[in-house]
Amino acid sequence: MTDKPNLADLRKSYEHGSLDEDQVAAEPTAQFSAWLDEALARGLPEPNAMTLATVGPDGRPSTRVVLIKGCDARGIVWFSNYASRKGRELEHQPFAALQFHWVELERVVRIEGRVEKVSAEESDAYFASRPLTHRIGAWASPQSETIPGRGTIVARAAEYGLKFGLNPPRPPHWGGYRLVPDYWEFWQGRASRLHDRIAYRLQDGAWHKARLAP
Repeated sequence: MTDKPNLADLRKSYEHGSLDEDQVAAEPTAQFSAWLDEALARGLPEPNAMTLATVGPDGRPSTRVVLIKGCDARGIVWFSNYASRKGRELEHQPFAALQFHWVELERVVRIEGRVEKVSAEESDAYFASRPLTHRIGAWASPQSETIPGRGTIVARAAEYGLKFGLNPPRPPHWGGYRLVPDYWEFWQGRASRLHDRIAYRLQDGAWHKARLAP
């Protein structure tokens, strides 16, 4: 039987890449797109997964993993239940942070900014593109609420499946969010914990980049 590893002794040396100020794009969205494209091309598991951090009325933070569904000059888009915990927290405090962690590339991207709902037309178009079971699931799940057991969700999915058939409409409590960034940070692991960190801050309508100490 092998001994359980000591967590304090777990560490690795980051050797795969570097990130210099003259290597990164002038605009953070372009830099992010390049890194995301590489993660997709390398076949990383769920390269579109990102951690979303929000803050409740009591100042208590919470995180969860969501999937990016769009990125352009306006910001980063994902879709969710507006009545969920994250939805309620964003209603109270419309600012959030996102983080991508591509372990195989030894890279992290952090984004902060204001959050807004996307248009109803954008939400309708994306909802219509989802698999039928996912559309039914959006109706069936009272996300973040306490339920007696899994059978509750299964029964509700069957109920809404019978009700809507092949054409469930988008629920009024479900749609898209867009984080409008004012801060980006790109982290590349380096040997001896001397990591590369390049930050972009939005000031007076322009992006300014700087190196941060690791």
